[in-house]
Amino acid sequence: MGHVPRGPVNHEQVDAALEALTRPGRLREAETRVAEMAPQLQVILLEALKDGGWLEAHESQVRQAAGASEEPDRAAAIRMLLAEETRMGMLVGVAVGWELGRELDGRTDTLNTTDEGA
Repeated sequence: MGHVPRGPVNHEQVDAALEALTRPGRLREAETRVAEMAPQLQVILLEALKDGGWLEAHESQVRQAAGASEEPDRAAAIRMLLAEETRMGMLVGVAVGWELGRELDGRTDTLNTTDEGA
């Protein structure tokens, strides 16, 4: 498990870390570990989405998209739903990963992200 910062993190540090993640092959090991834990992570993701009320809103949007009278409108609505589902899954997944890292590091205090030092 990688190191989770113990103090405030500035935007410059986050930008540098995100840049490091774009290097070829950088995420291969993490992808393997996530694939092994996928069933447990899916349960956590579903719970987080349910707790946030996202599932009910999403179901309403699915019905609305399916009911569009014109095929181009249906296709556009479905594309938008897929993009939104991907964004939400990614955001919740990142939050779960961040918290999992902190939990494994024995930390449960709030991690502040600030502009200090930027």
